[in-house]
Amino acid sequence: MAVVHSRHDQNPVTSPILGRMDERPDPPPGRLLNLPTAPDAIELRHLRAFVAVAEELNFGRAATRLYVSQPALSRQIQALERLVGCRLLRRSTHRVELTLAGEALLGGTRPLLSDLDNAVATTRSVGDEVVNRLARLWAPVVVQGTKANLQEMRKAYEALHAQFPPPDGIQVRAANAGGVPSLLATADPDQPASVLLLHGGGYVMGSAFGYQGFAGAMAVAAQAGTLVPDFRLAPEHPFPAAVEDAQRAYQWMLEQDVEPHRITLAGDSAGGGLALSLLIWLKQEGLPMPGRVVLLCPGVDLSGGLLAGLITDDGGVEHSPLEQIVRWTAGYLAGRSPEDEPLLSPLTADLSGLPPMLIQAGTGDLAVGEARRLTAHATEHGVDARLELYPVSTHVFHLFWSFLPEAVDAFENIARFVRATGGAAQADNTADAG
Repeated sequence: MAVVHSRHDQNPVTSPILGRMDERPDPPPGRLLNLPTAPDAIELRHLRAFVAVAEELNFGRAATRLYVSQPALSRQIQALERLVGCRLLRRSTHRVELTLAGEALLGGTRPLLSDLDNAVATTRSVGDEVVNRLARLWAPVVVQGTKANLQEMRKAYEALHAQFPPPDGIQVRAANAGGVPSLLATADPDQPASVLLLHGGGYVMGSAFGYQGFAGAMAVAAQAGTLVPDFRLAPEHPFPAAVEDAQRAYQWMLEQDVEPHRITLAGDSAGGGLALSLLIWLKQEGLPMPGRVVLLCPGVDLSGGLLAGLITDDGGVEHSPLEQIVRWTAGYLAGRSPEDEPLLSPLTADLSGLPPMLIQAGTGDLAVGEARRLTAHATEHGVDARLELYPVSTHVFHLFWSFLPEAVDAFENIARFVRATGGAAQADNTADAG
């Protein structure tokens, strides 16, 4: 069943000590201390960090909720305490508690942040700011695509991704994954990779370097190191080059003593199709499967079905970020017919025995039909497949996790899915309290 997500206003919060902040009586007459107002140096991120920790009473869960590392979260809390001039939290090895001052700040800060978020969301909605911003970000890729200039389109796609660096506290380093140049994004340099992220780009563009920010957000959501292989691109390296590189990267992860059921296989757009190609190959070879699959706006129809959906009444083709990518897919197929190759036909292949799938897509995305068909096809073959739809129109909206509320919601649900299927690293109370 599809699940459509939306955001709702938060209800007023009552502090156990101060009560409803908007219902507190005026202070009694008398002599009051003339205390200084809050320093201008206090930032919203400090307040958001404090509220997250105060509500969770757990640094590990709060860090996951905010997509930052625990050290970065601790620094923000410490900075806020210095600026306010008093302790807000009592931290011990096994627990986190609010001080009286922390209770006071929490009571006034939660409504403040809620009102601010609602005001910004309303302003953006009225002014179509989010929609316009998404269109502006995609525009250079679309322009180069309509010019049929692959090299310039690749440059534009890299420039798009470069605007979204990894979250605070995420480290990115090079890795050689079975001979495939790769990047590993992790909050802990000693943490092994247990997420294999196959990037999108229609098999003709995209790179591990460009996907650093995306991989960082996935690493925070899954609480695990995320490996992004720089698989070979078409048309220089047509099928099965990308599948072979994905195979080597997956086998390399297994050689690092990562148990298969701990591995999360993820892919966006064409990377989602590549992830399914890898799964079908693993099934054919009788090799161990990953524990779960996360497919983000997956592109799985290489038969030209999506392009057919772009044909207008006069026989022309609508302009879209996907139009030219679909055309370049011919370079990946290199004359092969998807109908004759199961690795290229996940919508018709036997998917029985595949691990649980979380499939996410935007309701206005041109590829949403593929997500629906894939969910239905996988379910028919006994796969535990869940489709989540979000009220956005852009393709791979997850890329914009730093400012798009629906993208944040999607990553939070990815985190829940990974935990529910046993793929998240289970930190103990001692580590979380820190």
